[in-house]
Amino acid sequence: MSKNIFFEKSKPILLSEVFTESQFNKDLKIHDIKTLKQATNLDITFFESIAYKDSAKTTKASCCITTEKLKKYLPENCMPILVKSVLFDLAKITKRFYPDADLDYPDITLSKPDKSKYSSVKFGNNVLIGKNCQIGESTIIGNNTIIEHNVSIGNNCVIGSQIVIRNSLIGNEVVIQDGCKIGLKGFGFIPNKNKNIRMPHIGKVILKDNVELGSNCTIDRGSIDDTIIGKNTFLDNQVHMAHNVKIGDNCMIAGQVGFAGSTTIGNNVSIGGQAGISGHLNIGNNVKIGGGSGVVKNIENGSVVMGYPAVPLKKFIKDSKKDE
Repeated sequence: MSKNIFFEKSKPILLSEVFTESQFNKDLKIHDIKTLKQATNLDITFFESIAYKDSAKTTKASCCITTEKLKKYLPENCMPILVKSVLFDLAKITKRFYPDADLDYPDITLSKPDKSKYSSVKFGNNVLIGKNCQIGESTIIGNNTIIEHNVSIGNNCVIGSQIVIRNSLIGNEVVIQDGCKIGLKGFGFIPNKNKNIRMPHIGKVILKDNVELGSNCTIDRGSIDDTIIGKNTFLDNQVHMAHNVKIGDNCMIAGQVGFAGSTTIGNNVSIGGQAGISGHLNIGNNVKIGGGSGVVKNIENGSVVMGYPAVPLKKFIKDSKKDE
């Protein structure tokens, strides 16, 4: 994840300001919270699932929020901070660094676009633009659309009506059809019987060149990481992408497909309508997923799957004949 331009970050903090246990160096100063892959020796990271052990082994973070069972996978130069609930303490320290990222507060900088600043952009009626936005040449923006502060939109884009875009970087020749909501906070919280604890979302959405989003798609921004759609990937109407999902290049996603958080989709993937993809999965390149399927396991390159749970197409057809 590149430098955060959408949320104001607090100054570096001492671990002792957040964690009171005596198991680590309380004088250690940390500058930011980042993923295992992106953290530097100035950052704290988190490790809560064995699925990320390879990333844990090579992390450059100075310290890591994790559990007793998982600490063995961390390198020697990364100090483990052992906790009962990784996500609970992750929410706590992320809130400390980014106090305004746990809710989508209204953008009070919105105003009508300055036509002299965006001289080659065509605006519909009732468009509102936040401060420090960048909109490229020959882009068209439809009626009643809101583009919040620091959003970047490239050249020759078509942004429809009734759209909200925040916390997003959009490439060139991108088409976003009516009603889409991009860059809003994802569905992340720690259940609590008294009051649920919201997980701050400090990531963003990145739409690369020539992406097309059908009407009423919802693309959540990343939590700690980013949500990314690769170049020349097209989404049909009413597709939902949860936080941290990454879709590769040249993919075709049919209507009403849902992606749970932190799943990675390869290049040249086709997914039929109303399929559901579980979270924290890896879907390979050149994969085809039949409509209505439920994907609950990783899928290797070149596979064709269908059904619930999704299985190789030949097995699906064979099993279907047994039921006749």
